[in-house]
Amino acid sequence: MYMLKYIMKRLGLLVMTFVIIEVICFVLIKALPIVINVGIGQDRQIIIAQLTARGYFDPIPVQFWNYLKGIFTRGDFGICYNLPEYRNQSVVEVFRSKLPPTLLINVYSSLIAIPIGIALGIFAALKKNKWEDQVISTTVMLFISVPSFVYAFLVQYIFCFKLEWFPLTMLAGYDYFSPDMFLSMLPAVISLSFGSIAGYARYTRAELTEVLTNDYMLLARTKGLTKAQATTRHALRNAMVPIFPSIVGEFVSVLSGSLIIEKIFAIPGVGGLYLMAINAQDYDSFMFLSGFYILIGLLASIVIDLSYGVIDPRIRMGAK
Repeated sequence: MYMLKYIMKRLGLLVMTFVIIEVICFVLIKALPIVINVGIGQDRQIIIAQLTARGYFDPIPVQFWNYLKGIFTRGDFGICYNLPEYRNQSVVEVFRSKLPPTLLINVYSSLIAIPIGIALGIFAALKKNKWEDQVISTTVMLFISVPSFVYAFLVQYIFCFKLEWFPLTMLAGYDYFSPDMFLSMLPAVISLSFGSIAGYARYTRAELTEVLTNDYMLLARTKGLTKAQATTRHALRNAMVPIFPSIVGEFVSVLSGSLIIEKIFAIPGVGGLYLMAINAQDYDSFMFLSGFYILIGLLASIVIDLSYGVIDPRIRMGAK
């Protein structure tokens, strides 16, 4: 009962937060003058006529009402009118065509980062204050401190330009699961993995180090368990309670992608589309993609919170 109430409360707060942010985005973007990236001529007049028919020149409250009515009655989130490559195409259809590359590079990076990061964290905790721990901790702090786009340039220079192991940018096409396409994705995947590996390693080391110093670990050893048995049966299980929710949140938030990484490696994904929409002031695309990123972030936070109660039955979310 407590969990159900807590879930309903969090979902209500999610909807309220999402609506408030979207309304603010809508008002601010509509307060700007409409820019049409087409020269003087018949094409420009056609676009102006289309925008007029869709109510783009109405007062902002009227536009907002028409925008909501189009979404809930027709599933119409607008069209791309300022992106030459996608002009007059549905925002939703363009988004669907851009989603697979973003999803794949982030899923691949998570599949690489999670086992490596947790393994390094466990190893550092077991070697606490030894030279191995010092090396891992120093390296982790270095990787956390440096932005991901710096890794992207280094990966591109060393592995793509100097060693020529990978192409500089992702290959064109839609055969996302072919060996050549996967190879062209690897530089972006590696660049995204560095920060996640460092984060998982630092978090795992901190949690496991704390668990290993608890009294019940000493009791387990006095009962005859070896250090390896006590670590695997008790320490790791308890340390994973706060670690596993972050992993769940990572998988939920993979759709958010990386705007800069996608731009550097020419990934034809959602991140690049978002940047194009901002630069071109394509308002419908901006609204839809902003809502997408906001929703993913809010859902990830809820999933992380709820997973605590699922992983550890002793935790009752919402109980007093």
